[in-house]
Parts: sequence; C-alpha cells; structure tokens
Amino acid sequence: MRHGHVDYFAPGITDPRIVPLTDEGVEQAQAARDALRNAHFDIAVYSGLPRTRQTAEIVLAGNEAPPELLAHSGLEEIKSGWIKAVSREELAARLAFSFDGAEVPGASFLPDGETFEYAQSRIIAALEELVLESNWRSALVVAHEGVNRIALGWACGGGLSTISAFDQDLACINLIDIDVTPTSDGKGLQIERMAIKALNMTVYDFVKKGLSRSSLEHLFDVDFGGLRPRIDPRG
Repeated sequence: MRHGHVDYFAPGITDPRIVPLTDEGVEQAQAARDALRNAHFDIAVYSGLPRTRQTAEIVLAGNEAPPELLAHSGLEEIKSGWIKAVSREELAARLAFSFDGAEVPGASFLPDGETFEYAQSRIIAALEELVLESNWRSALVVAHEGVNRIALGWACGGGLSTISAFDQDLACINLIDIDVTPTSDGKGLQIERMAIKALNMTVYDFVKKGLSRSSLEHLFDVDFGGLRPRIDPRG
C-alpha cells in the first residue's frame, strides 16, 4: 500500500518526514481497512515514518488478530534533493518529472537527491529480506509512492525504466504474488517468479471517477489540465 493523504503545507510542519495523515488520509485508510477486513496478515511492515505507521495501524485495526507492526528503514521514501518552492503548484511542477529517466546512470530524485540506482538497491534488498528471511504467506507492507514504483518495476522485471508508468494514488493497494523455492543447496530460499495481480486499487474510488489527475496533482491539490508543467527540475 501507499500511505494516505498528507499535507506538507499544513501549519507547523517543518520536517516533511514527520507529516501526519490528514482527515482525508484517515478516511482513505479506513476504506482500505474495510476492504481488507477479512484478509489475514502474517506480518505487517511499514517504512518507519508516521504517515505509513498511521495508515498501517488503521488497516490492521480491522483484523481480528493483527500481527505486530514492524518498521523497516529500507522502505523509506526515496530521499529527495533540496528544492525551494513557494507554493503547492511550484512544488508539484518540480516533482512532475521526478521519475522520468530514472534508469539513466546517475539520475537522482531531484537535484542532489538519492540516486534511483541506490534507492533501487536499498528497496529491493529490504523486499528480498522480507520475502526470503521471514516465514509468512500474506504480508501487509505500507510504504510510499517511489518505493512502490520501484517494487512494481522489480516485480515486472522492467526495473527503473518502467517506474514512471506506475502511478500510485494515495492509500492505493497493490497485490504482488511471489513464488519461492529452495536453493540448490537446500539451505535457503530463492524467488522463482513474481506476478502483479492488482495495481493501484483505490477502494474509496474504485473507478477513479474523482482521481483523473496524477497522484502528485492530487497530493498537492493542483490541476495541470493534462499538460506538462513548464518547470523541469533537471534544468
């Protein structure tokens, strides 16, 4: 899952890492909770940041016997570079190109941010650890847009060249089915195949009637009218 709606411009917010869910974000997470009420989770993991913890706690509250919620810093959002933006519109415009060209060597999440190559290695390592070193059949993972895009690129085998195509709406649900088999020496497990069985499901708006804008436009409550904004953070 991706976390629910947040407001980086809310009064008193000085560190985007600690921003909490808004009332809208809580409602989105509650809709996911109701949809997943009969799902059984053997483990539950969040990125360590408040917005993913809140989302996960709300979802797990609908389960009769929820597992312990565990933090994994390897699933934190891709670390962005520093940008100066005076409005929601400008920030959204600067972020609009964020995932384009992620496969280019040295490409980063905004100028001076974490490189996509490094983020991919960090996130996939966390996911492989989760898959291969834990005993479970069904897991809840609550993370972030960039993390989910990289996870989906990993699952489909396309890597970074595909992540710009995977829009991730707020509080969306993805379902990745992973088959594992014993290694040749019988001492561990290896991933045999992966399949994306569900993608970007928003149970609070199944047919996306109110979600015609991109995930970034919704997050910052702007509308570029289907046109590319003119600000390109790559210069």
